Amino acid sequence: MKKIEAIIKPFKAEPVREALMAVGVEGMTLSEVKGFGRQKGHSEIYRGTEYTVDFLPKIKFEIVIADDRAQRAVEAILEKAKTGKIGDGKIFVTEVEEAVRIRTGERGMEAL
Repeated sequence: MKKIEAIIKPFKAEPVREALMAVGVEGMTLSEVKGFGRQKGHSEIYRGTEYTVDFLPKIKFEIVIADDRAQRAVEAILEKAKTGKIGDGKIFVTEVEEAVRIRTGERGMEAL
């Protein structure tokens, strides 16, 4: 099993969700997060005072999926999240040792 974490621009959340559903992702977690990378934030003026916004709003998708379907999910995220501009985000893929469904005690792929 693989865990895919994708941090993307907020306005791309719905197209990415739809693309993931289209490639067979059955469950996902979505969180509103804040952060920065090379983009570094930006300056704004509020009531005549300039201040720096260091942490920018982002959306984080978390998906646990079978190994053989992970690459299709990554490609779906890439296709729908990319704008070609700085701040498009990142995708991280890691190995999942075990998954357990709390309600039934099922383990592994059956828990997903």
